[in-house]
Amino acid sequence: MSHADTIHASSTSLITIRNLTKQFKRRSGASVVVPVDNVSLDVHEGEFLVLLGPSGCGKTTLLRCIAGLERPDGGAISIDGSTVYSSSDKVFASPSERSLSMIFQSYALWPHMTIFENIAYPLRSRKAPKEGVRQRVMDALDMVGLANLERQYPGQISGGQQQRVALARAVVCDVKVVLFDEPLSNVDAKVREQLRLELVELQRRLGFTGIYVTHDQTEAMDIAHRIAVLNNGRIEQLGTPREVYAEPSSRYVAEFIGSANFVSAKVLAVDGEKLTVTSELGTAVAGVGSTSGIAVGSEVTIMFRPQAVELVAGTASADNQWPGTIHTAKFLGAHWQYYVAVGEQLIQAWSPNRAPFAEGDEVAVVTNPKNVVALPSNDPDIRS
Repeated sequence: MSHADTIHASSTSLITIRNLTKQFKRRSGASVVVPVDNVSLDVHEGEFLVLLGPSGCGKTTLLRCIAGLERPDGGAISIDGSTVYSSSDKVFASPSERSLSMIFQSYALWPHMTIFENIAYPLRSRKAPKEGVRQRVMDALDMVGLANLERQYPGQISGGQQQRVALARAVVCDVKVVLFDEPLSNVDAKVREQLRLELVELQRRLGFTGIYVTHDQTEAMDIAHRIAVLNNGRIEQLGTPREVYAEPSSRYVAEFIGSANFVSAKVLAVDGEKLTVTSELGTAVAGVGSTSGIAVGSEVTIMFRPQAVELVAGTASADNQWPGTIHTAKFLGAHWQYYVAVGEQLIQAWSPNRAPFAEGDEVAVVTNPKNVVALPSNDPDIRS
């Protein structure tokens, strides 16, 4: 059992969200968008949950509703057994009344305060005993590797260091919940990768429950125990990184999480969770996902990842082997990227080592049925 599965299986719900809705309206009163549309969600104690999706999908609005920075229009939210919002009971707790901290994209550090004073601020605002403040601030600075910068000001340190200060300030009060609103988007790629590692390690050490908003699927896969993929204010799929990647519930999820090949198909036979279909590639077998509601004759889309494709010399002779011609071959650093023409389709294939193929070569495109997912054909892609 993976670490993500262990959190999911053994933990109780620390945050409970039920039927949450939030609308934004014009001055005339007409509704513009529904960024949170009847969302229900349980966040387990000690887990790192990532809200993932493109701009406008509702992820930040949902986070701000949990923080108390937005007042929802309906539903309920409870944190650690305490109701912080309920439309039916007319409850709305302010952000200061909720046992949580939040890290913003802009870091939100006071420029006129030293690093020490910035981190001490939430302790002093909560009237923590003065004799303990310095030790707690220094402990927090030590945790994020900034123990020697306490007297500096935010303008005197790098963006990566500012992000570490924001993290230290968020955890210094020993809150159970930390909310993250795209906190690493303002630092460069190399620093962002290092901060992700530090953040995961800090969360494991302190055990806080984290909810993290991002549009970066690599970031989501790197830090999450579970990922909630949002689409038009609703949760399209909730699962572990492996589940949303290998077993997407829709084309929207499959296209947002990584690269994929999509081929229109028609069902020829249904056998348990295995489908046999006919497509522009030829006959194919899909062996992943639920076949509930899919009958012979149904229109579906089959999906398989580029790294699940093998290119071999010779002719196709078994399930999910189709003859093709190398269209392009490019070296992308981590892998070679091939596009193979199979009929009218261009199939993408990734190989960690360059296969002995060049443009124009005849090959067989091979993928195991266990790596092929059948999706409803009426499911729109992410660009619609």
